[in-house]
Amino acid sequence: MADSLSTGLGEEKEKEKEDRERDGKTAKTERSKEKDEVTETLGFNDKNGGSKGKKRNLSDLSLVRFITTELTRGYFLEHNEAKYTERRERVYTCLRIPKELEKLMTFGFFLCLDAFLYVFTLLPLRVILALLRLLTLPCCGLSGSRLLQPAQVCDVLKGFIMVLCYSMMSYVDYAMMYHLIRGQSVIKLYIIYNMLEVADRLFSSFGQDILDALYWTATEPKEKKRAHIGVIPHFFMAVLYVFLHAILIMVQATTLNVAFNSHNKSLLTIMMSNNFVEIKGSVFKKFEKNNLFQMSNSDIKERFTNYILLLIVCLRNMEQFSWNPDHLWVLFPDVVMVIASEVAVDVVKHAFITKFNDISADVYGEYRASLAFDLVSSRQKNAYTDYSDSVSRRMGFIPLPLALLLIRVVTSSVKIQGSLSFMCVLLFYLGMITLKVLNSIVLLGTSCVFVKEANMEEKLFDPPPSVVSSRANSRANRTKHVHTSPQQEPTADKGGISLVSDNAQPTTVAESSAPTLPKSDSDTFLTTPDEEDDDKIINADTGLEGDGLKPRTPKKDLLEIDRFTICGNRID
Repeated sequence: MADSLSTGLGEEKEKEKEDRERDGKTAKTERSKEKDEVTETLGFNDKNGGSKGKKRNLSDLSLVRFITTELTRGYFLEHNEAKYTERRERVYTCLRIPKELEKLMTFGFFLCLDAFLYVFTLLPLRVILALLRLLTLPCCGLSGSRLLQPAQVCDVLKGFIMVLCYSMMSYVDYAMMYHLIRGQSVIKLYIIYNMLEVADRLFSSFGQDILDALYWTATEPKEKKRAHIGVIPHFFMAVLYVFLHAILIMVQATTLNVAFNSHNKSLLTIMMSNNFVEIKGSVFKKFEKNNLFQMSNSDIKERFTNYILLLIVCLRNMEQFSWNPDHLWVLFPDVVMVIASEVAVDVVKHAFITKFNDISADVYGEYRASLAFDLVSSRQKNAYTDYSDSVSRRMGFIPLPLALLLIRVVTSSVKIQGSLSFMCVLLFYLGMITLKVLNSIVLLGTSCVFVKEANMEEKLFDPPPSVVSSRANSRANRTKHVHTSPQQEPTADKGGISLVSDNAQPTTVAESSAPTLPKSDSDTFLTTPDEEDDDKIINADTGLEGDGLKPRTPKKDLLEIDRFTICGNRID
């Protein structure tokens, strides 16, 4: 009995041992199959080859086999179709940038030209009409509560500023300034020219505020509470600003004239290289759509200003050579070189900025629509600003100092003697008026087309912006918001707009009144960097940051962006 039991147990153990050996062999066979099916990069284990499971020969590791593999291996681009399609679209976008950019630049150039010609043509006529109204007022009697309309008051102020500044500019000796600058070294002149460019931007940013403060102080309704220092101090501040800015532009034009007249043209080359340094300072930075809009406006203003400076240089040089037309062809290559370098730098700069920041070329159409909206809205009955002032705010281009300098240079370069000369001046003035009228008609028609294509017709009938300026709103958004208690009662500001607490339903006037442009595909990449900080709100009770206590402040619209508005924590 015991022998049979032991025999049975031995047989069972032998069976189990055989099963384990069989399972081990099966697993080893499967592992060897999987290893054979693996295809290595150098082709040593090819599943289609006939050497599966066999020991590799050393001849398979030869240099000839490696070179053969490198020459015959292939790949398929369609395996990553999305990546290569995106790269191709980037190339097409870069190719579209010169065309779209030049469309914007051309439109902006004629906008600046329209505002510039206004100073020479329509502004003197409007000033004369306003003065005639003042002179005939005792005969006609008061037809209303105002002696002059607000627009007429602003025109008279502009006229007086131009007359006073021109009388002050007549004491500035251009020849002495030219020889003083010519005596400096090349490097010193290069540094001076860069300093003048920075000073020009600072003057433009503060100058328009000075002029706007003067216009509002002079036309503010009497029933409103006045908190200002008076019209006379504001007027003298404006006169001082226009005079100093005109002197600064004159030094710029003189430095450029010295560069043109230098023998080795080294200064002109150095000044042109400054444009290419601008590429380095702009291309490798993060740009939002609003920042690119500011840069585009700055480029438009800079290009138009350079054209006027080149005109001044040509006038001064032609005067020195007794208006010899042969000398004009001597200046022509340098003028073309300066303009070509400016255009090339702008194209390269915008092409790479849009490439690195994933911005579509269609955004320049939105920029044109925004500039066109300014022109069309200034012709409405409910317009709250003159078009020339709107261009000044949007592009940073203030035509008064530049026009004053051009008048000073023309009057000193061209001698008017005899009745024939006066007739020529009259015909030239009539030609300028004709050019201004034709330019305004074409621009207005083109602007209406741009506004209609952007579906912005309804925005033309919106009320003017609220009392709270967009600049104040942006400054408030960058500060830390304090969470108030829910029991806070709503208060009313001066304009009668109710201001509720953070927990109540927000009623933002800027969101309802400010028009928004149609969004392109690039809007998904164009959120301002400081929008993430807007969600961090400080609770006054706990001192901690809370999320979701206040809705996100809407992104600035293009119509709210002027040349010196801070966008994305900087101004471009």
